[in-house]
Amino acid sequence: MSFQAYLDTIEDKTGLTPREFIALAKERGFDAPSTKAGVIIDWLKQDYELGRGHAMALVHVIKKGPKIDAKHVGTTGTHRDDSDTLWLDGKADRP
Repeated sequence: MSFQAYLDTIEDKTGLTPREFIALAKERGFDAPSTKAGVIIDWLKQDYELGRGHAMALVHVIKKGPKIDAKHVGTTGTHRDDSDTLWLDGKADRP
């Protein structure tokens, strides 16, 4: 599953866009550099019933933003993405 597909699946399951999760995480102080991934994963599991893989996708965008490593762009395989920039504003608004 591509990184973007993880985010799209999270939106399907929760009704929240990645950008909305970023705002919720900021409200909780989870965007601080010192926040450990496990804290965010526990929150997402408890409140939204997300598994580890999906939660880790959100951890990335919460802590690092929409850019991903270019090594996954244009490659073959299940984890490839079309761009090194993830769309965070919801599937319906994706250009």
